Amino acid sequence: MFMDQGKALLLILVANSAPILVRQIAVLARLDYPIDFRYRFIDGNRWLGDSKTWRGLIAALLATMFCSFIIQTGWGTGLIVGALAMSGDCLSSFCKRRLAINPSGMALGLDQIPESLLPLLYLHHVWQLDWLDVWLLVVIFMLLELSLSRILFRLHIRKRPY
Repeated sequence: MFMDQGKALLLILVANSAPILVRQIAVLARLDYPIDFRYRFIDGNRWLGDSKTWRGLIAALLATMFCSFIIQTGWGTGLIVGALAMSGDCLSSFCKRRLAINPSGMALGLDQIPESLLPLLYLHHVWQLDWLDVWLLVVIFMLLELSLSRILFRLHIRKRPY
């Protein structure tokens, strides 16, 4: 069971790190277009914002599929985990726009919980993870994400320390 927890955490970290890590690759600049096509919701604000791009989404899906293949959980599992992590990330961005939080602004919990909980709910079903494991992994992901964000900021890979 411990092995499944580690694999789940790794896949979620890969899905959420890939968009940040590919931001500097010039070849992928063509895909640096907002997922929401700059459309506005009925409240007048953007659906998601400029930071949610096709480049990031594709990078997350491919990286998570590749990682899943390497750790032998099947590329399909990686694709679903990546898609759910990015769906959670988009959900949090949508909520932040409704709450008038600036794009890439900090919203502790809202920034981490959806992007880890959605894939963990899927893995709970597929890998039979206990509910305690799911919530423990959400907390561990939050702590790791906050710590790694600061490191990536200091290395000038991330634009903000959160």
